[in-house]
Amino acid sequence: MPFPSDIDPDLDVFALIDREVERQTSGLQLIASENFTSPAVMRAVGSVLTNKYSEGYPRKRYYGGNQIVDDIEQLAIDRARTLFGADHANVQPHAGANANMAVYLGLLEAGDTVLGLSLDHGGHLTHGSPVNFSGRIYNFVSYKVAPGDERIDMDQVRALAIEHRPKLIVAGTTSYPRRLDPVAFRAVADEVGALLMFDAAHIAGLIAGGQHPDPVPHADVVTFTTHKTLRGPRGGCVLTKAAHAAAIDKAMFPGLQGGPLEHVIAGKAVAFREAMHPSFKDYAAQIVKNASTLAGALANQGFRLVSGGTDIHLMVVDLQPFDADLTGKEAQAVLDLAGITLNKNAIPNDPRSPFVTSGVRIGTPSVTTQGMKESEMLQIADFIARALRQRTDESALARIKGEVAELCAAFPAYPNGV
Repeated sequence: MPFPSDIDPDLDVFALIDREVERQTSGLQLIASENFTSPAVMRAVGSVLTNKYSEGYPRKRYYGGNQIVDDIEQLAIDRARTLFGADHANVQPHAGANANMAVYLGLLEAGDTVLGLSLDHGGHLTHGSPVNFSGRIYNFVSYKVAPGDERIDMDQVRALAIEHRPKLIVAGTTSYPRRLDPVAFRAVADEVGALLMFDAAHIAGLIAGGQHPDPVPHADVVTFTTHKTLRGPRGGCVLTKAAHAAAIDKAMFPGLQGGPLEHVIAGKAVAFREAMHPSFKDYAAQIVKNASTLAGALANQGFRLVSGGTDIHLMVVDLQPFDADLTGKEAQAVLDLAGITLNKNAIPNDPRSPFVTSGVRIGTPSVTTQGMKESEMLQIADFIARALRQRTDESALARIKGEVAELCAAFPAYPNGV
């Protein structure tokens, strides 16, 4: 039977995709967990590999016809191992949450105690939030940032580990702007006989690019997403010591997921290869330079930076010193009108609810991919401050949106189109 010639009524879906291309490329994308992936990655993800069912692992499938798919997945595995220097890699997780869940499923029993960073202090939902499977199935104990410098206090982590004797310690964040020390976490884990999982979701690209301490030699398991600083397709990956490889693979399939998304795995293979190119180290370094410059410029505009700044690709901005009445929710909505996309974010000990917040989170991976550098970060800080100061002036926001579009036109994400 032929495919319908009328692909979609009035081509609604494709018209909406065109609008999304316009939104992404004419505005500033400052969400720390987003990036522009390459045309090569998109080509792989949009390929005929989406047609193939391939439950299992290379050379151990439950379906026939996987000879070529096996080669593709094995290529992704080999490249991930080479890029990060890992004993073993599982490239099948559909997302970072799935990667984390596979680790818990493979290494823990329901009710086991786990130590992780509190969500409201920069951790992730899968690090023990009570609304998430992690907090519902396992006994998570949370460590928090110190009230003074708003940084993780390893003495507190050690004290909690000694008190609660967790089976697993999770090092990793989603809105914490400082580097993590894998050696310090390993020392605490060894002292209490715990396994160490390092969730590198946000910083995998910085690790690959030499801009963050490498957790792979120190952690039993490293999980990460492939679409943030690594600049690949949306998905996840698990790196393990050889001793844990079989348990993690079994937990991923058949324990957690069914058929892997081989078109996405192909995109991961492409992204891993791109991250091996010498230019990627320059890219990762520029992400960090841009974040530091943007943070400093925002501080000069009257904003407070949680922990005083950033060491990585993101910053958390406390809006209260800038304007006590301004919430993260309102700032996000106003900046959307000015062509600037970011997300509301709680600050440590936030007096407002997580649906309102007193802060925003800002990241520099996407604008760095576009080729922007320090001078453009100064412009971006100016755009943000002007828009929030004039947030009730629709004409002012429209003017800023026009200036934002001019800046983005000078740094096209996809010069040859998508």
